[in-house]
Amino acid sequence: MVRCLFLLTLFIHTLHAHRDFFTSIGQMTDLLYTEKDLVTSLKEYIRQEENRLEQVKQWADKVDSLTNTATQDPEGYLGHPVNAFKLMKRLNSEWADLESLVLKDTTNGFISNLTTQRQFFPTDEDQTGAAKALLRLQDTYQLSANTISTGDLPGVVHKSRMTVEDCFELGKIAYSEADYYHTELWMAQALTQLDEGEESIIDKVTVMDYLSYSIYQQGELMRALELTKRMLNLDPNHNRANGNLKYFEFQLEKQRNAEEEKKENEVKKSEEKVLDKRDAQRKRSKDPLPERKKYEMLCRGEGLKLTPSRQSRLFCRYFDNNRNPQLLLAPVKMEDEWDRPHIVRYHDIISESEIETVKEIAKPKLRRATISNPITGVLETAPYRISKSAWLSAYEHSTIERINQRIEVVTGLEMDTAEELQVANYGVGGQYEPHFDFGRKDEPDAFKELGTGNRIATWLFYMSDVSAGGATVFTDVGAAVWPKKGTAVFWYNLFASGEGDYSTRHAACPVLVGNKWVSNKWIHERGQEFRRPCGLTETK
Repeated sequence: MVRCLFLLTLFIHTLHAHRDFFTSIGQMTDLLYTEKDLVTSLKEYIRQEENRLEQVKQWADKVDSLTNTATQDPEGYLGHPVNAFKLMKRLNSEWADLESLVLKDTTNGFISNLTTQRQFFPTDEDQTGAAKALLRLQDTYQLSANTISTGDLPGVVHKSRMTVEDCFELGKIAYSEADYYHTELWMAQALTQLDEGEESIIDKVTVMDYLSYSIYQQGELMRALELTKRMLNLDPNHNRANGNLKYFEFQLEKQRNAEEEKKENEVKKSEEKVLDKRDAQRKRSKDPLPERKKYEMLCRGEGLKLTPSRQSRLFCRYFDNNRNPQLLLAPVKMEDEWDRPHIVRYHDIISESEIETVKEIAKPKLRRATISNPITGVLETAPYRISKSAWLSAYEHSTIERINQRIEVVTGLEMDTAEELQVANYGVGGQYEPHFDFGRKDEPDAFKELGTGNRIATWLFYMSDVSAGGATVFTDVGAAVWPKKGTAVFWYNLFASGEGDYSTRHAACPVLVGNKWVSNKWIHERGQEFRRPCGLTETK
């Protein structure tokens, strides 16, 4: 019993430490087991309730039969002394017992369990974060609301459909962020499913109320007016719709008078119209990412800039790092992924057992990934980095030490001044938008506290395959590297001169389907003086 209480307490403390569930698929799995436990508890409550109601039903049937017989000849019936006694007994004792049975509370076990677990449930922030992730995936991979709602995503094993309530909730979250572009998409999907006959507690008028307003906010007065008229056909007394009808008609007439001479510009390509509306939403939300379109294209596998001539100069080879003794008998498999900057991939560089060990050590330590504020230097969470990470030291486990040694042998770079191994697990639509790994000139104190100089290179292990999405893209040069379990990619962030290579600006694309685990090693300048001598020119 004491052991069970200890394990329950440990599980609760673990859940408590794992808030921001939406930022890590790996830790969200805990919630499935929590829900499974609650369902078991709920079923036990239902069994007890059904048993109680069955007893009440049997009692009612018995008394109903007795009273039907007795009321046909009350005096004759009560003339039998046993019947008279049993009537007294029933009304004095048995009905009291029945009252106790009816009032019996069988909810204690379930409610107690639910109350205990509820304090560790996902929060409103988690629900909003997961909703925004769906919108991000929709934009990045150019998915229609219907595609997402029907669950027809690439690589999906466990298909799941969205209900009208799901679509409506997604639209409401977008609406609360003044994101009228996505509000329209999801309210329109909810309305379509209602029109197709799906049963829902959400009515059409409520959906059209949000839809017409979001369309109006995007400047489409005629469509907003048509929807408002449809609303009034369903609910003629709708106050807001009646007010909006007059307002929209007035504004539309005003707009027609002002734009009569511009009618020739009204015909636009339908595909451009959607993009224009999304661009308008970006301007409204003051999107800080200048290369978002390029970033999203690369995530979809579009816009790659490697010409056939450059492709012909990329090779696969067995690599022993200038006849390093540890690689002579077992050279590593090395593949050129890109030429400028030079990005290489090492195949079969980390084993399945090593991956599982790293994940097992990291899981209890996973915390919401942070970024360093370029102005204050303070670590803080950011909406453009959706993942959880943990730092693992070599002294924690021999596997971590062995991995560090392997990176040193393959790269030829000193690991004593490198940062600890960082393990990251991405959440729903997990991503890390375009960034640099090295400190720029406008960030002179980026790694000052480490005392090891700038980040000279990045080593990135892929510890899982990803069904769809999740590529590492280099936005400046148009490169994309796709996750492959057991491999690692490596590149230099600095030229040999110590100057930053701005072509290494990169991003982790949103995970569309699957669970993405990576671990990376950031290697610093100090200790590399003789391993990578300084270049004589700035960009070499």
